[in-house]
Amino acid sequence: MPIYVLLSRLSQQGVATLKANPDRLREVNRDVEELGARVLHQWATLGEFDFVNVIEAPDTATVARVSVALGARGSTKIQTLPALTIDEFVATLS
Repeated sequence: MPIYVLLSRLSQQGVATLKANPDRLREVNRDVEELGARVLHQWATLGEFDFVNVIEAPDTATVARVSVALGARGSTKIQTLPALTIDEFVATLS
């Protein structure tokens, strides 16, 4: 199944929500699953992005739906990157 990397930045509203309810992070993962994708890995990071998520989704339309649905809440801005394994990438070079 295709893999995508989601780089997220919290808005002020997102920071307030997270501070009031830290378990919201796990609730969002369930929301992602309801939208047809699955969170494989999730990290909180320091720097330009607050979170890095690796998800799998059946297609680009599904991951677009996830990105728009989460972004529409106003708590985060997401940059979505399609990802290839090294073997998949090397195969494209042949």
